Amino acid sequence: MKIVARDIPPRTAWALEQAGIHPLLARLYAARGVGSAAELDDGLARLLPPAGLRGIQTAAALLANAIAHDLRLCIVADYDCDGATACAVAVRGLRLLGARHIDYLVPDRVIDGYGLTAPIAQRVKDRGADVLLTVDNGIGSTEGIAQASALGLRTVITDHHLPSAQVPAADAIVNPNQPGCGFASKHLAGVGVMFYLLLVLRAELRTRGVFDAATQPKLDALLPLVALGTVADVVVLDANNRRLVAQGLKRIRAGAMPAGMAALFNVAGRKAAAATTFDFGFALGPRINAAGRLADMTIGIECLLTDDPSRADALARTLDSINRERRDIEGGMRDQALLLAENLFTDDAEPPPAISVFDAQFHQGVVGIVASRIKDKLHRPTFVFAASNAPGHEGELKGSGRSIAGFHLRDAIDLIAKRHPGVLLQFGGHAMAAGCTLAAGQFEVFEQALAQVAREWLDAATLTRRIDTDGPLAPQYCRADLVDTLHREVWGQGFAPPTFSEEVQVLSQRLVGADKNHLSLKLLHHGQPVDGVWFGHTEQLPSPVLLAFQLGVNEWRGERKVQFLIEGAHLL
Repeated sequence: MKIVARDIPPRTAWALEQAGIHPLLARLYAARGVGSAAELDDGLARLLPPAGLRGIQTAAALLANAIAHDLRLCIVADYDCDGATACAVAVRGLRLLGARHIDYLVPDRVIDGYGLTAPIAQRVKDRGADVLLTVDNGIGSTEGIAQASALGLRTVITDHHLPSAQVPAADAIVNPNQPGCGFASKHLAGVGVMFYLLLVLRAELRTRGVFDAATQPKLDALLPLVALGTVADVVVLDANNRRLVAQGLKRIRAGAMPAGMAALFNVAGRKAAAATTFDFGFALGPRINAAGRLADMTIGIECLLTDDPSRADALARTLDSINRERRDIEGGMRDQALLLAENLFTDDAEPPPAISVFDAQFHQGVVGIVASRIKDKLHRPTFVFAASNAPGHEGELKGSGRSIAGFHLRDAIDLIAKRHPGVLLQFGGHAMAAGCTLAAGQFEVFEQALAQVAREWLDAATLTRRIDTDGPLAPQYCRADLVDTLHREVWGQGFAPPTFSEEVQVLSQRLVGADKNHLSLKLLHHGQPVDGVWFGHTEQLPSPVLLAFQLGVNEWRGERKVQFLIEGAHLL
């Protein structure tokens, strides 16, 4: 493991400080490429203009016509948190803008697989829809769109995933990553794309005289959902996404959010008045995702759609229960998958450059989480596979992968598909996460092929885990109130939360937790004692030691103390 301090441009940090930014925040922002205070303006007026999204005007006109003619709309969603929030934003937004007949449908992860398929298009038609609208999927659904069109449905795709070589022949496509789209941010989540479409639809309806600037519906009530889906989908938090998230957080902290979100904060034991991006990624997001992994994402979507607090509470409790079950399943799978992965190499050898594991008992809904855990522990691109449970697909394997910086996972499996025709039946995804379906009996071929691509693409430096930090933490900043200030900012993928690194003395250490799998420490930092905890770590540390750590606050009997949340250690 390498612990590396980021470069902090001193002139930029100074300029930010002169603009009124707190000195510590100025340093953190400068290290993350923020060049001026204007980039930190999170006002809605600073959002990138929707006109840059190719196809958005066509899509808005089609939806405006559908509303004018009282047509029936059916939304085809995805079964993750981004898809659920995008569906909720679409339903709520379209209702605000005058649509009266809105239905939605979520594919079943096991039976239907991912995206709009031809059978799903038929189900949409059977429900009596006139217009099919996808959220967070569709850009790879050539057959599904073709079937929908053949059935007489008008089709609108809203998506953010990378397209395949053949783009579906939909009536309108809104996707910043489609060919020919000049939108400056390629990192909108699916929920962000849908929110942008609603902005343009409202403008189209304004042009048609349906309402004016004074009477038009306010869409900012949707921003808490946009913020949740954006963070939970782990898209890059560029300046545009940070504005969307910041606006959502402001409303949540003020108590303005859907009843289901308030209920989810409650069951997760988190305070909405002090909401952070951490809450989205580790409290609300997993509870919604659990429905799509183990049950039916309709539960998650209904939780985000209801305005009845008592129903929201019941649905949130159901989601919490499903998430507990998910954690139990994941724990057993993670241990077995790690054992399989570690059997691929001996104790004194490095892991292979890429890891693929399969067990007939694995649960298909949790393979992505388990792949992420193995990737984090071994720092290798990782795929975890489970047997398909879909009728008629016996013998096939469903896999989910997670990657490390420097290894584009979707491009890797695209290369495998070209080198080994017939092995991959389906695949898609991003640089850091991807999914695929293997033909029966082809696991070993895939395993060897992925390892071969990794050997070609990765070098020793890339395969060494690296923690980028913000360097030492000055003692005057080791305060609970300043930690609160840091937590209120927008951090996430591509805009990493503050992580510091410093040599400290270890005064004492002991294992804690029900399973004794966390290391609790007393540290000496600039002559002052401070508590530390390293979750999931059981090996004792020497003293002194170089630690990489984030900051937390531990509350006990009304006293709030700074706590170091340890991310890694380098032995001196």
